Amino acid sequence: MTIALIANPSAGGKKGTRIIPRVEALLRRHGIDYRLFVTQYHEHALTIAGKLPPHRFDGIVSMGGDGTNFHVLNGLLKNYDPATLPPLGIIPVGSGNSFARDLGIRSTKDGLRALVRGETRPVDVCSFSQQGDPWYFVNLTGFGFVTDVARTAHQLKRCGDFSYVLGVFYRLMGLRFHHMELTLDGQRIEAGNCFVEFCNSRYTGGKMLMAPEAQIDDGWFDVVVVGPLSRLSLVTTFPKIFKGTHGENPAVRFFKAKTAKVATDPSKILLPDGEIFGSTPTSIDIHPKLVRYFS
Repeated sequence: MTIALIANPSAGGKKGTRIIPRVEALLRRHGIDYRLFVTQYHEHALTIAGKLPPHRFDGIVSMGGDGTNFHVLNGLLKNYDPATLPPLGIIPVGSGNSFARDLGIRSTKDGLRALVRGETRPVDVCSFSQQGDPWYFVNLTGFGFVTDVARTAHQLKRCGDFSYVLGVFYRLMGLRFHHMELTLDGQRIEAGNCFVEFCNSRYTGGKMLMAPEAQIDDGWFDVVVVGPLSRLSLVTTFPKIFKGTHGENPAVRFFKAKTAKVATDPSKILLPDGEIFGSTPTSIDIHPKLVRYFS
């Protein structure tokens, strides 16, 4: 087996720098040939993946967090026919690593074991539109309060998963709502809104079980819509997200859809796979079992 290993040394508060040599040693120990590509700046993985010759590799692996995987995925899907791509892999070293959990990968060792086993599974891919161009995600994208939290968490990456918890309480002080027009498979929802998440997989922010019923290969994305609620209600509901019971709050609603169109007033920044990128209005679509991941 020969893989392309696209590694982000800044992932996980620069934990990637320390782990790259260990991963290389383990790959050699298991007889896996590899070509290492180390990112030098934000979004470099997008450029690297877009210039790879996929046919030369038996796997293309991102080593970093959800954002690294997002850039690798987009570099590939924007430049190559999905049918020509080898399986993709994840060695998680980021601060969140949410999508990897749905692959049964929760550590660096898990990611390496998946490569050694060589077993893969098909995965749905979602896309969102920006100025007429599609961008792809496999974890989730959202807007509103969740994006505000992520912007704070990005500044606190050294705190790992806890950075998202700190972000929630910091942003709670300036809690604001917006107007939303959302259409899911033709069903229109117009209301005040706190945040929305379009979820292909279950977790966000590491261990937060945002969409308990989501499956990465069922041909649907799960939509979590949270309407206006008081600060006290948000504080008491927040801990429940770690068990996936936040739906007990009547302000939280769950839907499943294959297409979505959304507009907000004012325009809101998007959060695809943990990256702060894009804005409303946008449309969301799902592409069933578009790629395969080592699992």
